[in-house]
Amino acid sequence: MTKETEFKQRLVAVLADLDSNGRDDGEAMFLLGSGAARICDMAGKPTWSTMKQAISMTDFNRLLEQCRIEGNKFVAEGQHKAAYAIQALALSLVARTQADPDIRPGEQLLDTLIDAALANFRKHSTPSKLN
Repeated sequence: MTKETEFKQRLVAVLADLDSNGRDDGEAMFLLGSGAARICDMAGKPTWSTMKQAISMTDFNRLLEQCRIEGNKFVAEGQHKAAYAIQALALSLVARTQADPDIRPGEQLLDTLIDAALANFRKHSTPSKLN
């Protein structure tokens, strides 16, 4: 199996899981949104989609390596939902680099979900102001 085929299968599996289970899992969506927020804030971009469009290849490679390190750490610690969120972010990043046009709809769907999780995280994690 080629790396491209393996990637496509993993992307399809994550999207299917997100569709059937993930959207209703508040903790998983919180972790996805908080991870995306941390990355977007470091990049100075308001959304995941805009961050992906603006990121340089050097920063892309650093970010992908950081996802690998953090994902492995979360798995080793038994933090499976955190590892899952990191995997979804990494898949979205890698999807940008794939030439296969069949990946575009999956990438767009994943990015839409990440942007929604990010917006929800920011909405609910910002302390309310008292007058």
